[in-house]
Amino acid sequence: MEQPKKNFKLVSDKKTRVILPNILTLIGVCIGLSSIKFALDLKYELAIIAIVFAALIDGLDGRIVRLIRGTSKVGKELDSLTDVISFGVAPAFIMYFWKLNELGRIGWLICLIYVVCVALRLARFNVNSGQEASWRDNFFEGVPSPAGGVIVLMPLIYSFSDIQILKINYDFFVPILFIVVSILLISKAPTYALKKISVPRNMTIFLLFAVVLYFGLLLIYTFNAIVISGLIYFIMIPVSFIHHNNLSKKFKDQNILNEEHEDIL
Repeated sequence: MEQPKKNFKLVSDKKTRVILPNILTLIGVCIGLSSIKFALDLKYELAIIAIVFAALIDGLDGRIVRLIRGTSKVGKELDSLTDVISFGVAPAFIMYFWKLNELGRIGWLICLIYVVCVALRLARFNVNSGQEASWRDNFFEGVPSPAGGVIVLMPLIYSFSDIQILKINYDFFVPILFIVVSILLISKAPTYALKKISVPRNMTIFLLFAVVLYFGLLLIYTFNAIVISGLIYFIMIPVSFIHHNNLSKKFKDQNILNEEHEDIL
């Protein structure tokens, strides 16, 4: 009697769900490290594009993990280590090579402070990520590290863009921006968690159109699109703060009403 043939699989289906997001994460760290090499070669345009591409990959691997249910403890820690390199170390080196080295030891100290703040922000995120699901999941505590990594590059990106509305003193603006972003990273200021926004089915086609349009603008007007995106994100920080406070007050009032009803019953 002929025995049924067993399909040979190098990796099981269950492990594939875990490996795929980790592969994307490792690709992201390679791109982040490559941005430092581009900066060393004075190819700052490629360094910027590498960091932005790493940020896009960071957003995609989170979505893929949730879609295929491929979460793992290794992936969680790997993602944080990758973020420290791609959005902490790499942007700090790029801006040091471009402008902060002119400040001597102070410039290097500013870079160290920024990288430490990125590491602290990610450590706090890992600790808080195991909490129960609630409406607060729609917000981050502080600015997320990918956004922080792109924001500190804004002066360099602005210098390559066609939007030369203001004349900026980079020697003064760059260190101030680094300090401000470092504080925002470790602060508890609520910012929108764009990864966790769900889109209604009837709006999917408009979302796809918006994504294609945005990537088209990135391809054609790369630095202009990044500068405008950064300005919009900055504007959204106080908006998210107000929204968070309104929701907090609303849910607090609901809890008080529920407690009163329980006392009556």
